[in-house]
Amino acid sequence: MSNNRILVTRSSMPPLDEYISEIAPLWDSHWLTNMGEKHKQLEATLKEFLGVDNVALYVNGHSALEGVIESMRLGKDGRRKVITTPFTFASTTHAIVRKGLEPVFADIKPDDYTIDPASIERLIDESTCAIVPVHVYGNLCDTDAIQELADKHNLKVIYDAAHAFGVKRDGVSAATFGDASMFSFHATKVFNTIEGGAVCFKDSELKDVLNQWKNFGITGPESVEYVGGNAKMNEFCAAMGICNLRHLDDEILKRKKISEHYWELLGSIPGIKICIPPDNIKHNYAYLPVVFEDSFGATRDDVFDALAKESIGARKYFYPLVSDYECYRGRFESGDTPVAKYVASRVLTLPLYADLSFDDIEKIYEIVLGQSQ
Repeated sequence: MSNNRILVTRSSMPPLDEYISEIAPLWDSHWLTNMGEKHKQLEATLKEFLGVDNVALYVNGHSALEGVIESMRLGKDGRRKVITTPFTFASTTHAIVRKGLEPVFADIKPDDYTIDPASIERLIDESTCAIVPVHVYGNLCDTDAIQELADKHNLKVIYDAAHAFGVKRDGVSAATFGDASMFSFHATKVFNTIEGGAVCFKDSELKDVLNQWKNFGITGPESVEYVGGNAKMNEFCAAMGICNLRHLDDEILKRKKISEHYWELLGSIPGIKICIPPDNIKHNYAYLPVVFEDSFGATRDDVFDALAKESIGARKYFYPLVSDYECYRGRFESGDTPVAKYVASRVLTLPLYADLSFDDIEKIYEIVLGQSQ
């Protein structure tokens, strides 16, 4: 077994001196949280970078998703169903359920693993209030088809864009789709603020309530109008985001070269399906998903175990489907989304981060190739 473990991901960090310089003013101001100067600076910079008018920062992406659901008052008119995908991280569905809404699972497309608009349409009824699609691995949903359905049935669209920071289609930012988009700035993401998240939203009138919701529902010095939470991003996390955003283009370029080397090697192995973005997409190369078809000759779990024996981390991402979680057992039937179930049982995300060496990629390739023989 190798002494040098290869992790599935590795957090990007700016030069230490740069971060120290960024946080030094905090020792003068002693303003460490509650939307201080670094918070305001990051928010303004993100508006420009993402091409949006409205951004609200949060302590993490999950709280951001709950915040936007709350701010839009989903379910208050009696319609409580939200159509989403089971092929996602736990946060997406948990946010819906924690806000007292009912998730309804649509299937995914077999080419890019995003939610299938045809499946969405079949599930819409008089109780549906919103669609929460998920951009998966940086692959963007069919936003035009989804918006057409939303307009036809008077539904809100909130994108879980945790994987899609910096992604554009035909020059249009992923942050601009739907009524709102949630981004995660967790340490494992292409862009991180250590922990953090944000909501980009179209309706400027939501800004106050989004900021109030993350601050206990406080609306004035002596006024608390509703039951909110505590989900404010602190100044140290905001400062990390300011620094990391300066280096994002270089980070993505390095990830692009690594992804392309993977694709060149893995694309030659029969029974492996890789996901290459189309030419009109400016991708962020957030993940390296590989689907092992039955013709590969070994299972996804066989490959996972072989890599683990060599101290190489990989991730069954997303597995299991949310509809198979213990906490939702008996409420859903994963067989109702057969494409999602098929992909979840065969997908593996391989190590990908900016300083992953080509030697390590080739070592991973040899292990994967060895399992097919």
